Amino acid sequence: MFYGLSRYLKNLLPKQLFYRGLLIVAVPIIILQITISVVFFDSLWIKTSKGMSRALVSEIVTIIDIYNNESEYNKKIVTDLYNQNFNFSVRFLENEKLPDIKVDRWFSPMDRTLRRELKPKFNDYWFNTMAYKEVVDLRIKFRDGVLQIFFPKERIQASSIRIFTLWITLPAFLLILIAMIFLKNQTRPIIKLAEASEKFGRGEEIKEFRPSGALEIRKAGYEFDRMRKRISRHLNQRSEMLSGISHDLRTPLTRIKLQLALIKDKEISKKLSGDVDEMEKMLNEYLQFSSSTFADKTETFDISELIKSTVRKYKNINISLDQSEKTIFNGRKNLIQRCLNNLIDNALKYSKKVKIKQEKFIKNIIVLIDDDGPGIPISEYENVIKPFYKIDKGRGKSKSSVGLGLSIASDIIRSHGGIIELGKSELGGLKIKISLPV
Repeated sequence: MFYGLSRYLKNLLPKQLFYRGLLIVAVPIIILQITISVVFFDSLWIKTSKGMSRALVSEIVTIIDIYNNESEYNKKIVTDLYNQNFNFSVRFLENEKLPDIKVDRWFSPMDRTLRRELKPKFNDYWFNTMAYKEVVDLRIKFRDGVLQIFFPKERIQASSIRIFTLWITLPAFLLILIAMIFLKNQTRPIIKLAEASEKFGRGEEIKEFRPSGALEIRKAGYEFDRMRKRISRHLNQRSEMLSGISHDLRTPLTRIKLQLALIKDKEISKKLSGDVDEMEKMLNEYLQFSSSTFADKTETFDISELIKSTVRKYKNINISLDQSEKTIFNGRKNLIQRCLNNLIDNALKYSKKVKIKQEKFIKNIIVLIDDDGPGIPISEYENVIKPFYKIDKGRGKSKSSVGLGLSIASDIIRSHGGIIELGKSELGGLKIKISLPV
């Protein structure tokens, strides 16, 4: 039960650090302001209003006693005194009845307090606190008519409530605004570090990264920069090593080709030439794999046009293309084209019919490549994208392949923050699903 409640609360809470930090600062301030307001409202404002209303009702009772016991002359003198000294307006309406419409507000503390004090003293009464801005209209049943009394609202309501509300709300908003400014400055270095990490993870070049912010964040930035340089140096060494090996091997391969051309036995020469060509092709694939993580410049281009032009170059009627509208993508165009070439070449090598479909969604670009080839066993889906891995079934029969096509394609897609998935095609072969973030 508590675990489910905890998950529900976590889903309600914001995910970004800035808003979580703002909650940590703002919630205590708001709770404190509410607590102070409730204490003030209950212990001071309500009690003060209650005392003021009680004093007012006592004065009204006095007026009614005067109307009951004094002569008309004395009534006029007392009424004038009340009007002069207490801002009362008292008049007797003969043959009048109390209004039938109830206008007192149950949610208003002022109405509730006045009603609570009038109820024990009078049986029939009616008042309206909304008809006038600063005056309350009170009517009490008296003999064969109605005694109407107008008195200021300040007689039953403390005027300090507006000032208190202003002074308790304004500082709270000011403190929250200051907290937002400080939190923004503290989260900005973390956002920059995350953006730099994301760019480096996609293989993009980071021109300048300067750690900033608090000591812990700055230390994390320095460690990230050192790690980035070590990884870049390692990748460069790997590329240079493979390039050097391929260059060194090309020289003896060239000499072998020259020696094969001088062999008189054509059958032996043909067999050895096939092995040499296979070795040369493998070297080319090694070079392609070593350069698959090369940091090309990121650019904005139409990926739908890139797919269309790539398919058009094959000039193969067995490749069908189904595309959506123009789709703009920000990435490394050459690497995306290399990925498409690898996947299409792989599909054409083992199948006769290839179907390509490209769709655009709100946050993703989906590219589907289906073929009618022998397919790949489900148990091998995770293995075939590993470098230099080959299977003995279906697609692994080619001796000239070193198992780098899908691995290179997977590295390119992942370097763009996307996902590549393998599955069963509707055509009977393999389905490759590419998902790239917009």
